[in-house]
Amino acid sequence: MKPPRSLARKPPSADDIVAIGEAVLAELGSEVQALVGDVAIAVEDWPGDDVLDELGIEDALDLTGLYCAVPVGERLAMNAPPSRPEMIFLYRLPILVEWCQRGCALHEVVFDVLTHEIGHHFGMDEAAVLRMEGRG
Repeated sequence: MKPPRSLARKPPSADDIVAIGEAVLAELGSEVQALVGDVAIAVEDWPGDDVLDELGIEDALDLTGLYCAVPVGERLAMNAPPSRPEMIFLYRLPILVEWCQRGCALHEVVFDVLTHEIGHHFGMDEAAVLRMEGRG
């Protein structure tokens, strides 16, 4: 995916990250999209202190994304609709720092973060997601 021209002059905006996230979802194919369903992608500059406290994370740079909802398997077992909108938050500034550190395409970082959070959507715990990624 060729980056927008605007990326040559300024850091990627939240809208740029959303566009990349939507492109990643499209790349995953219709089967995965059907399983993911109506999970929305939201981009914020930083995770809130309440989120960091709840997760026991000291440094906001350590959190690039967060899946917020009841995992699909648990929800199906309860036979209940989602109690709140399903969201995957992508945290722009930690993503941009990781992008600079890795020296790869921004699309690759967003792909990794988004697929990690989709793993949580399907009920995988952190250890299982890391194993899936070959990092655990």
